[in-house]
This record gives sequence, structure tokens and C-alpha cells, in this order.
Amino acid sequence: MKPRSLFTSSFLFVITLCLTIGCVNPAVYIKTTKEADNIAASAPGAARLGFSAWPGWFPWQVAAEKDIFKTNKVNVDLKWFDGYLESISTLTAGQIDANSQTLGDTVSSVSGGADQVIVLTNDNSTGNDKVIVQSEIKSIADLKGKKIAAEEGTVDHFLLLLGLKKAGLSVQDIQFVPLETGKASAAFVAGQVDAVAVFAPFTTQALKRAGSKELFSSKDFPGAISDHLVVTRKFLDEKPEQVQAIVNSWFATLEFMQANQEEGYAIMAKRAGVTVDEYKQYADGTHIFTVEENLTAFQAANNMTSLVYAADEMSKFLVEVGLSAQKPDTSKLFDDRFVKAYAATAKPS
Repeated sequence: MKPRSLFTSSFLFVITLCLTIGCVNPAVYIKTTKEADNIAASAPGAARLGFSAWPGWFPWQVAAEKDIFKTNKVNVDLKWFDGYLESISTLTAGQIDANSQTLGDTVSSVSGGADQVIVLTNDNSTGNDKVIVQSEIKSIADLKGKKIAAEEGTVDHFLLLLGLKKAGLSVQDIQFVPLETGKASAAFVAGQVDAVAVFAPFTTQALKRAGSKELFSSKDFPGAISDHLVVTRKFLDEKPEQVQAIVNSWFATLEFMQANQEEGYAIMAKRAGVTVDEYKQYADGTHIFTVEENLTAFQAANNMTSLVYAADEMSKFLVEVGLSAQKPDTSKLFDDRFVKAYAATAKPS
């Protein structure tokens, strides 16, 4: 399955629509401090939770190492994926019970027949997806005719196209070089391409090229990228108490990190394969949702603050570009009872 193939040149005619859609932010094929975990048999009764390299998902590592899952009385088999795409396909196959993934990917999975449910919003990207360029490029207009690498169809490819569109350019105006994210970053550092579109922590690698700089980022397109805890319908129906405990653990982890910032940073930086100082640079580029922001996101509204609205717009988009024969049914995609239950018992912030 091609990662995020719904974002190709075929969607340029509806790019304006996409400016407001919750899209992908995949951490594809990243190699960090360890090899990917095998999807082996978990301990009996353990909830199998997948995650991959994205700053909004690294808190799961903190939850595991600080025994926060155990404190919340849930046995979690935390599965690390070197490839974000692998985590999505593993959830779709039912080999894990829950996964960290984007709104766009989840709607796409539902359109393909998957029965999945979003129970929590982890974050929005506010700058950790970047287009990074060599020193001679001063503006988006300067990208014309240049070699630009990105993982084809990923959110960073999407971000690149948004920037081009804003400047009156199209994909035909550049030399697009499709490379998986790690290789794209390496090619840029080696001087083989003039620009690269990547997500954190690959941004750190790309910026090691002498004279390189950020040209634009997801901060320039607010609300375009949201990330979530997604569970299978089977898991939700059969073990709602475990879903609740995982949601509770997420918010407990955020509280722990607020009180123990340096320890939290150290754990997440190690999992990301970067230094603590490098990891701290990601802080402003990912907005972690509070309980209150989660409650608001699940409510119906006529703008992109509402996940219901965003999912409906994405569904329309899939049909418009011919990636779905009919509008996917997202009426059962969201279940806010677990966030509400936590909010009802949480201490006032």
C-alpha cells in the first residue's frame, strides 16, 4: 500500500479544500535507537498499542517507562514501528488493538472498509513538518526548477504542494524527487537535491546541511494536521475498560511530564534518537491537546475546530479525487465518552 497516496498531483484542483482538512503526518520508515518490535504474541489480555516517530506520540514511551499504564491498571504491550505505514496496516489487519495515526489516514482506512474509532486527540502539528532549503533559495518562488525530495503522498509532500499553490506554482514547476523520508533527508544533506519536505525528527538531520534553513512549515497552514489514538471497533466493544484506562494513562502522562519535564524529555529524546536539546526544539512545533481541547474537538461545529466537520470534508475530498466510489460513513468514527469520563474525574486545571 502506497503511503498517503491520496495526496498526489491529482488533487491540485481541490487544494483549497485541503487547506482545511486534517491530513497525514506519518513517521515513515524512521530508524532510531532500536529496530522495530516484532508483532509477536502479547501477554494474555494485554492491549496492543502501536506508535511511531512523531513528537505528539513519544509520550507513550514515557507512559511505558514510568509504569503509568500499570498505575492505571491496564496491561499495555507498546509496539514501536520504524515505519508509520506499517503501523496503519497492522491496525487494519487487527494485529494490534490501537494505533497512533492521523485523521486523514483514519478516514482513508474507513473508506477502504476498516472499522476504526477515534477516541482521543493527541496533537496538531504547528511547525514540526517543514520544507527545508539550501542557502541560495530565498522564497517559494525560487523553488521553480529546483530538485525537491519528499516521501510521495505523505503529509510533507502535501505541505510542499500547499506552499507551491500559495506562491502560484504547481508540481510541474519543480523537479520532484520521490524518496522515503529518511533517504530524502540524507539526499538533501549530501547536496543531491535543493530542498526537502520532512517531519521531525528528520528536520534535525536535514538542517545539518551547511547554510540550510526552513522555508515554510505546518505553522503556516494551521489546523491542517491532527493526530489521534485510534482503536478497532472490536477492541472498543469488547474491552472498553482498557480503552478508558489507556486514555486515562495519556492524560496522566501529560501531567507527569509537566511536573518532570527534564525526565520526560530524556525519555522521548532517546526514543527519537536525538539529543535532549534537539528534542526541545520540537516543543513549539507540536501542540498537545488538553482535556478541554479534546472535548471541544469532538463537538460538532462548522469549522476545523470540529473533528466531525474535518472528517466530513475529508470524506468529500476522497470522492472528488476518485479515491472512494462513495462518501465514506464517518458517523461512527468518533467516540468521546472516554475523554468525557476522564474529564469528569480529573482535577480542575
